[in-house]
Amino acid sequence: MSLRYTLSLSMLCTFTWTSAATAQSQPPSEPPAEWGVTAIDFSNVPYPYPVEYLDVEVYGRNLQMAFMDVAPAGTPNGQTVVLFHGFNFAGYAFAGTMDILRNAGFRTIAIDRLGFGRSSKPIMHYNFHIPARNTKRLLDHLSIDQAAILGHSMGGMVASRFAMTYPQTTSHVVFVNQIGMSDSRPGREWSEPSYDGSKPTPQQHYQQVLRGQMRYYVNGWQPEYLRWVQAPYGVVFSSEFDRWLEVQGLLGQAISEDPVVYDWQHISSKAMVIGGADDQLSQDFPADARRVAESLHNAELVLYPGVGHNPQFENSQQFHADLIRFLESDPNEPADQGWRSSDWGR
Repeated sequence: MSLRYTLSLSMLCTFTWTSAATAQSQPPSEPPAEWGVTAIDFSNVPYPYPVEYLDVEVYGRNLQMAFMDVAPAGTPNGQTVVLFHGFNFAGYAFAGTMDILRNAGFRTIAIDRLGFGRSSKPIMHYNFHIPARNTKRLLDHLSIDQAAILGHSMGGMVASRFAMTYPQTTSHVVFVNQIGMSDSRPGREWSEPSYDGSKPTPQQHYQQVLRGQMRYYVNGWQPEYLRWVQAPYGVVFSSEFDRWLEVQGLLGQAISEDPVVYDWQHISSKAMVIGGADDQLSQDFPADARRVAESLHNAELVLYPGVGHNPQFENSQQFHADLIRFLESDPNEPADQGWRSSDWGR
């Protein structure tokens, strides 16, 4: 079931993705020699579409949130889809999904949340209210009254908070291999996030980023996955690497400090819980996904056996077909409930 997609040629204009692993079934043990520094603002990382910025104020700070706003390629269907990326990605990783959605008639917006990609990276306390509110401000700025919201991985937590907070703005909500599907706080003492200034070597950083990516796939490593390693790896050579590490720690703290498990019962929008059933980030992803679907008022559950954390890459054709079918469905009609008679998660 694993299919690949190819990023648009525009992504190759300023940043050369490696082809060193083309004939290998495993990623290289060392970073390719041609890889260089990644600017902390990702300004030298190619994005598939033009990047715009929204001025936002958080805790009295004037910041910028980066986003791509792409018009339909064919006949517009009048619908807008907002995409929230995961922790180890940024908006550019939605290139393939954006191409497919715009060709199907959707206006597509991919956001770099604060702390990620081309957005500002302040050292501050992060939570999921901040990106939800900033996204509502963006939609207001663009005069968009209603949109479908999709979140992958950590982005699913943002989608949860947005859909709960802005039900009238959310026509559909899609959770793609969401993390944070339980509250990890009971029985665990809170620890203050801290950064002691220690930094990994380039080789150590490469291995750390690579291991994080390799956990996402169960159908074997594909050479094109290495592109998701290059940009975060190159930050190790930035003069602002210390700040990047501190911001990463603060962003990660939000996952445990600001659970979204209590948001689902308040989400009235038509929902889809979708993902690879063999997600290695969860001890039992089917059970977790079923619990989310059962907590929502009107949810469909779609799982792919033999697929991991990134179904948009590993099972691209089927994933996007299911996604478009759902997004084109009437938001006022009941979601498909066929999963309730299945054994998934039981």
